[in-house]
Amino acid sequence: MAATAAIAAPSAEPSLDRRRMVAFLCMVFGMFMAILDIQIVSASLNEIQAGLSASGDEIPWVQTSYLIAEVIAIPLSGTLSRVLSTRWMFVISAAGFTLMSAMCATSSSINEMIVWRALQGFLGGGMIPTVFASAFTIFPPSKRSIVSPMIGLVATLAPTIGPTVGGYLTDLLSWHWLFLINIVPGIFVTVSTWALVDFDRPNTSLIKNFDWTGLVMMGGFLGCLEYVLEEGPNHDWLQDEAVLVCAVVGTLCCVAFFWRAFTARQPIVELRAFTDRNFAAGCAASFVMGIGLYGLTYLYPVYLARVRGYSALQIGETMFVSGLCMFATAPIAGRFSGKIDPRILMALGFSGFAAGTWIVTGLTKDWDFWELLWPQVLRGCSLMLCMIPINNIALGTLPPERMKNASGLYNLTRNLGGAVGLALINTLLNDRWDLHLARLHERVTWANDTALQRLDSLRQGFSGFGSAADAMALKSLTNQVRIQGMVMAFEDVFLILTLLFLAMACATPLIRRPKVAGAGGGGH
Repeated sequence: MAATAAIAAPSAEPSLDRRRMVAFLCMVFGMFMAILDIQIVSASLNEIQAGLSASGDEIPWVQTSYLIAEVIAIPLSGTLSRVLSTRWMFVISAAGFTLMSAMCATSSSINEMIVWRALQGFLGGGMIPTVFASAFTIFPPSKRSIVSPMIGLVATLAPTIGPTVGGYLTDLLSWHWLFLINIVPGIFVTVSTWALVDFDRPNTSLIKNFDWTGLVMMGGFLGCLEYVLEEGPNHDWLQDEAVLVCAVVGTLCCVAFFWRAFTARQPIVELRAFTDRNFAAGCAASFVMGIGLYGLTYLYPVYLARVRGYSALQIGETMFVSGLCMFATAPIAGRFSGKIDPRILMALGFSGFAAGTWIVTGLTKDWDFWELLWPQVLRGCSLMLCMIPINNIALGTLPPERMKNASGLYNLTRNLGGAVGLALINTLLNDRWDLHLARLHERVTWANDTALQRLDSLRQGFSGFGSAADAMALKSLTNQVRIQGMVMAFEDVFLILTLLFLAMACATPLIRRPKVAGAGGGGH
């Protein structure tokens, strides 16, 4: 790899030839498909459940199996791309992802779907860090203000528009098209990558010392962690036997994995990248951004579905604002990234996140598109203001020979941030809802005049139903109390997210400024 590093510096500028640029764009499109597939299915799980005759307990595994497999593949990709080369790593990932998409579309049972989704996540997951690593090795620092917004836009836009695209496809065609839509673009990406990518050469000698034990331990650690975070909030955490077993196994695998990472001759994941202060800081910021990216992409649709009763299509149309704002902000953020201290951009981005979530702390059960407009505008703009400087701070100063492993770790932190964020959000939402319901039940009693007046008003509204009016009025009042408790729980969650994003904005001065501001290539 030393020879590769030596070649990388003098050939940096010529690497901007048209062939390499087209090859990189094809890879970016492949990454877009892999990230989009996480969220595109989320809006249509009910339709998939009906189509496969699956139970309510089985259907979440369509998402969970994909996420577990992907979270294992992302850090593993660094070693595999060094062994196979960027070209063959990406070709195998893209081809496998495309084939598994076809298999998902032809699934006739939930068990088949879970197997194909796991393989789809594992094979597709390798594309994501490979693109990030390529962006910071084949392009010179002076051009990163163009390349970084491109990959930043794809990495954040795909999860945001996923529910919208999924809603439209399922509504207009069928759930099968959530997977069939990948086939033609997937073939194109596979063929074009095979024909155009020539960034590096395979190093098959690394197979001799391949750390199989480390691979098993990493898979056990990350897989169990993802399962606990996905299923824990819905099953009262360690009170559920499966969650408890996974927590214990995951802890043991975690200890063994870190021991292997520091003692193996050639560890499966090179953790020494975290000794670089900027890389560690960038990963921490990426973790928090993952909470903002995936957490808010989850929270808004849950509110719109449970409280407002929106369909998947209506939710997609409401959420599309964030995607438009990302498109508008990406070139502006890219231009500023070469001129302004990236720490300032990052602080502005997290402050924007905080401002957006602070607005939603005034949530009511009547909020819809127009009330949620500014929070979504702030979220869309802030994502791009955060993503670009975080990329440059974390990866911009690392030497080329450490880039592939570091890229996998960096992308893993964003996904883990999303997983941890969703688990905490679900737990907080349920706990605060229970608390607010208990307090509301204490107040809405037969001794409360206001509650009795409301109940009488509802009873008069249902008077046309005769003797059923009393029961209908009581049920309606109960539902109103439950919805109000849920809205108050949402307000609490948004307040906690506001404090988190503010804390990250305040922590940005602790990060060391890259030697080449914005370009991020100070390590050269």
